[in-house]
Parts: sequence; structure tokens; C-alpha cells
Amino acid sequence: MTDEPRVIHWGHGSLAVELGLGGDGVLRLTRLGSPGDAPGGRHPGAPVPLVAVTAVGHGRTWSGDRFIHTAIGERLRYRAHRSTHEDGWHTLVVELDDPVTGLVAEVVYGSPDGVPVLRGEVLLRNEGETVLPLQAVSSLAVGCLTPGWADALDDADLLWADNDWLAECRWRRSPLRLTSPALNGRVRTPDGRGAFVLAGVGAWSSGGRLPMGGLVDRRTGRTWLWQVEHNGGGWRWECGEREESAYLAVFGPCDSHHGWRHDLEPGAEFRTVPAALAFGADGGPDTAFAALTDYRRATRRPHPDHESLPVIFNDYMNCLMGDPTTAKLLPLVDAAAEAGAEHFVIDAGWYADETENWWDTVGPWEASRSRFPGPRGLHEVLDRIRDRGMVPGLWLEPEVVGVRSTVADALPEEAFFRRDGVRVVEAGRYQLDLRQPAARAHLDRVVDRLVGEWGVGYLKLDHNIDAGPGTGDNPGAGLLGHNRAHLDWLDGVLDRHPRLVLENCASGGMRMDHALLSRMQVQSTSDQQDLVLYAPIAAAAPTAVTPEQGAVWAYPQPEDSLDEVAFTMVNALLGRMHLSGRISELRPEARALVHEAVAVYKDIRADLPLAVPAWPLGLPAWDDPWIALALRTPDTTYLAAWRRPGAEGAVTLRLPHLRGADVVVDLLYPGAGGAATTWHGDRAELVLALPTAPSAVLTRLCLR
Repeated sequence: MTDEPRVIHWGHGSLAVELGLGGDGVLRLTRLGSPGDAPGGRHPGAPVPLVAVTAVGHGRTWSGDRFIHTAIGERLRYRAHRSTHEDGWHTLVVELDDPVTGLVAEVVYGSPDGVPVLRGEVLLRNEGETVLPLQAVSSLAVGCLTPGWADALDDADLLWADNDWLAECRWRRSPLRLTSPALNGRVRTPDGRGAFVLAGVGAWSSGGRLPMGGLVDRRTGRTWLWQVEHNGGGWRWECGEREESAYLAVFGPCDSHHGWRHDLEPGAEFRTVPAALAFGADGGPDTAFAALTDYRRATRRPHPDHESLPVIFNDYMNCLMGDPTTAKLLPLVDAAAEAGAEHFVIDAGWYADETENWWDTVGPWEASRSRFPGPRGLHEVLDRIRDRGMVPGLWLEPEVVGVRSTVADALPEEAFFRRDGVRVVEAGRYQLDLRQPAARAHLDRVVDRLVGEWGVGYLKLDHNIDAGPGTGDNPGAGLLGHNRAHLDWLDGVLDRHPRLVLENCASGGMRMDHALLSRMQVQSTSDQQDLVLYAPIAAAAPTAVTPEQGAVWAYPQPEDSLDEVAFTMVNALLGRMHLSGRISELRPEARALVHEAVAVYKDIRADLPLAVPAWPLGLPAWDDPWIALALRTPDTTYLAAWRRPGAEGAVTLRLPHLRGADVVVDLLYPGAGGAATTWHGDRAELVLALPTAPSAVLTRLCLR
């Protein structure tokens, strides 16, 4: 075509994108970074096509562990492009077509004003005459992450995060060369066949790994961070070397990892799950995480909870642990109100008789009569919560039905996950398939009763089973369909109840993903019961979730020392305070520390939705003796630091954004602690000493 563009320029004041047409006729991303420079290098032969598509009968051109070498992807040719700018959002759509199959790919890039983040997804449309059985489709493929010479790869480090139950957000860093070794010496060789590959499997999007990754240039600090915006385990990303440049390819579910296939009928369309790539020009991962934080805020559903950040008391962790009764709850309601809580959430067990196993009977979501006797039943407790000025909340596990539940027989077979015609059973539960109208209608009736009739204003939505690869004859496609129906159901709930607060929980943090967090207001970060072990989870949580959405347990116990009470309260001060523990039994000095922490939180919480995270000691490791998290606004930096057992008595904390600044350091909490600080503005370092371990402190640094 004579009107094909050789280069497409697109972006805004914080992001520059170039797409170049190679000599082979394939359009590729050739530049991605900040305007005015070329941080990714100019590499006209940038090695990765805009889309990778594998289909039965149309496989790869280079076998191995990589998904980027696809016959269809390298056949796709430019057809058209268009760009728009609307409501603060820049969009570029590039249309490509494959002359062999008739497949058309619309590559959709988006970016919010002022945020150096590229969002990508692909819409496929079959304009051919035969069915095309898709096996893998990239959401985002970028081949220009490092300049076009091999030395840059020698200085590149990969980032990824392990994410186990009770041990969430454990970031790791490793040289890219360990999985993409340099192969060219006296003899030039083709690219290798391997790459660094991470894949999520099963029903939990972050079970085992966060759906995220990163690449850091250790010389310059230039950093790329990416996230897969999918609420199930069907995701994959790979990062490696191709033609002397680092590349990234992000996928949703695929055949080889997830048993996914999609038969694309003539005239039909398929859209990938979205992915986002954030860029930090310098400053290491902190700068890129700040950009990703801004992007997450710009792309989520608006809700008043994101601004008000009410303090939440939940009766579960290190407290009632799934055994609520009227007698046990009423003292906690009074103690929570006195502490300053604004939401009070009754967690698991409220629907089961005291002699009944509440695990495998879930489903009807009716209040237990034995746990809540008297003429008002559970409503006696809900009324007390409201009388004490708090919003009542309930725990709900909507997507499951216990095998001994009456709902298990009341709903039709197609309402549940099935394989080979048999219901999937996992840990005494069935999994609902939210593509099915009967399953969705059941849940809508439950939510509308709890919210509309009972006056519940907060629902903690848990999910404690992994039902495996999916449902039906094509399990991966069944799971993807359910995942998308789940998001649609959440949208419907909030459309009907716009002030309802929804907490995203899945055995703690097993579903920490932006697909869910773009809808729900609060994210459970962990089920960890040990206050000392919670510190690295709390400090790393802003890598996966905005601070104002990351709920962290603060659960003081009567037997805790005052330093331990302060430690567990600091855990929650730079996130969403999830107060729990046996606070009604605390001695006066400990209770005063809890009340002080809540008051400090209310004093600073207006800044949290405006702040971006930084880690003065680097991303926390599980066994680090000292841990630190900073949240910074243009004028104020909040800094939480934890000294764990075995740590030295003092630590030096690096805050490069305050270099040369005249700073006032305030010790916010605990007010009567023995912390000591010294600020060195020329080095942008704060020296902090804590006299005991474990202990923790929250400080505020303000420009004078």
C-alpha cells in the first residue's frame, strides 16, 4: 500500500510511543519512554511484532519456550490507525490483517494524561471463511525495553513477586542474563529458545505469583513494571532477549498453560485481557511503582470510599476467628466504637448454627438462630453497630456453595463448575459459574436482601477455594468466561448499590489484581496472624494495590507488650486500617495506644489517596531485620519503619526525593516511644534509632 506510514508517533506529555514499519512489512513498537529522549533506544528492526497469535494450523516460526515467534503475528500487515483524546485518556488503535486467514487484529493502546503507563489489549475479528481455533493471543508485546546493543542486557535485572498464603508480595530480583545468556561470541548465533516465563494457573489470579513483573537497568535505574489485569489464574508473561534487545510479551490464558482455546467463528470477535506497562526514567523501581499507582487510580471505578478511608473493625483475625455470637460481639462493638472505628464487619460463621460446620454449608446466607438468639436475632447486633455510629458489614463467600448446603440442590446443574459432566468439588465446596443466569440471580437476591433489607453497608467478599483450570469441555475458556461474568456481576452490584463498600478477599491476598481492584474498594492483603511477619507484607502491599485500598490487619492482644501493640498498629497506618484483635480485653495503657493510632490515622488519611509509595531500604525481603515504607506527596512524606528481632538498633533510610531539602521530622506514632532521628539533607538520609525489638514508628517529614 502506497499510503502505509513508515513511523506512527503517539503519546502525551509523559509518554512517547513510536511504531515503525520494518523492511519485512511488519509494524513494531520501536520506541517507548519519555518525550524528548529515547530511553528504550531507536531500533528500527525492533524484534517483536505488535501481536503474537497462535492458532491450530498456524503455530510458531521458532520452537521453544517463547510465544512471540508466531506465524500469524509475523504475517499481520498494517491496514489503518486512528487516535483519540477524550476525558483525560489517550487512545491509539492500530488495525492489522492477515491475508492468509482473514484475521483482523485491532491493537488498542491507552494512556491517561500525565502518567507514563501504556495499557494494551487486542481485539481479534475473523473476516475469513473458516473457524480459527485460537491457542494464545498477546495483550501487549514490546521489543524495545533496552537499547539495541547487547551490553544493556548485561545490566538488566528481572523483578517478580512470589505470593503465597500468609506470605504475600515477596519481591525477588535476578539478572536477566541468568535466563537469557549471551550467546554471541566469535560466532554469531540466532536468538536462544528460552526466556523468563511466569504463569498463573487455577482460579486465583495471584495464587503463587503476583500477576506482575519488572525489568530494571541497574546502571541508570530505568525501570519497566507490568501487570496483567485479569481476575483469574489464566495469565502468562515472558521476558527475554531477541536481536540484542529485551522484550516483553503478556498473555491471558493460553492452551499450553491453561487448557484454553477459543474457536473464533467467521464474523466473531475475541478481546484479550488487558495489560499495563509502566515506565520510570530513573530512580529505580520506586519511580515506576509511583507511575503504576497513579495509573491504578486513574482506571478504577470512582467511589467515595477511596477518599474517606473509614477505619474498619473486623471480628475475625486474632479475635473471634469465625465464631461470632451476640454475647461475643456486643463488647467488641462498644470497644471498636470507643477506638474510633467507622465500619464494623462480622466475619465468617454468622450464618451457621453453633453445632454446624460453617465451611461446607455456605450458600443460603441466612443468619444463625443459635448464635443470635432473641426476637431480633442478628439484627440486635446490626442495630447496636448503627447505634454506636458505625456502618455494619458482613462476610460473604458468594462464588461457592457448600456440598451440604440446601442451595446445592436448589440450583440447576449448569449453575456450577463441571468437568466431564460432573460437578467440581474442592474442599467441601462447589464453584458457581457466574455465566449462568440462575447462579447470578441467586447472588443478586442475596446481596439485595443483605444491603437493601438488612441495611448492610460493607461486604467482605472472600474466595477460599481454587476450583482448578475451569469448567466444561474447554475448561480454560469456561474459566475466562466466568471471570468476565464475575466482573460484570460486581459492576451490577455497585450500579444498584453505589455506596456499598466491597472488600476483595481470597484467603487473604490470593486475588490481588487490577481487574478486581478497578471495581472493589478494599483489598485484603493477608491472613497472616503474626504481627512481626506481617510487616514485610504491609510494607510491600503498595506494589500490588493503591495504599488507600490495601487493608492491613492491626490486631493487638491482651498479652502483647506495648511495643508489640505499637508494632501491629504501625503495620496498618499507611494502608487501610483493618482493626481487630481482642481489643475489649486490653489493659488501659494498650487501649490508649490503639486509640492514639486510630487518631493519627484519621489525621493523615486525607493524604494517602494522593501519595505514591517508595521503599527507603529497597523492596522488603521476608527476613529483612529492618523494613521501611514511605508514602510521599509533593509536600509531605510519611515514613513507617519496623525494627524486627535481631536487628541493629539504628538504620539509615534513603529518601532521594528530599535531597538538599530543609526538612522537619515529626514522630507521629507512638508519641511516647523512644525513637530518635537525625536528618542529613545533603545525603537525603534519615538515621533512625529504635531502642527495642520488635518495635515500629511512623514519622512525618515536611518541607520547612
